[in-house]
Amino acid sequence: MRAPAVPPLTDSTRLLAYKDALGNWRITGFVEFELTEEAHRWVRRELNGVDLNSLRRVMHDYVMAGGEIDEVKETRPEWTQYEYHHDLRLTIQDKAVYIETRLCYREPFIQDEASILVVNIHER
Repeated sequence: MRAPAVPPLTDSTRLLAYKDALGNWRITGFVEFELTEEAHRWVRRELNGVDLNSLRRVMHDYVMAGGEIDEVKETRPEWTQYEYHHDLRLTIQDKAVYIETRLCYREPFIQDEASILVVNIHER
């Protein structure tokens, strides 16, 4: 379920790059985590037994099954190198989870070059 007034990712190139990066979730470097200690603690406390590799797989499965990716114009000064951030809102272990990501890619799109940086995870 998408949050109200948050547009989905519809740009065909960014969507292709996002799905391509997730398609490589098993390979180091394609879906990486740069989480605060608070986010790590939340994952350990609330998502019993879910490690970062399992989160990669869950994100992949969610998007490949048609789950929505929200695209938000980035305005925070600490993230100015990114035009957008992309959010997943999904359910893990019966908990509503928000995952904030940054998509790293270049145009023209080249397969197996895009990557995703997960920067926040918490309850939604």
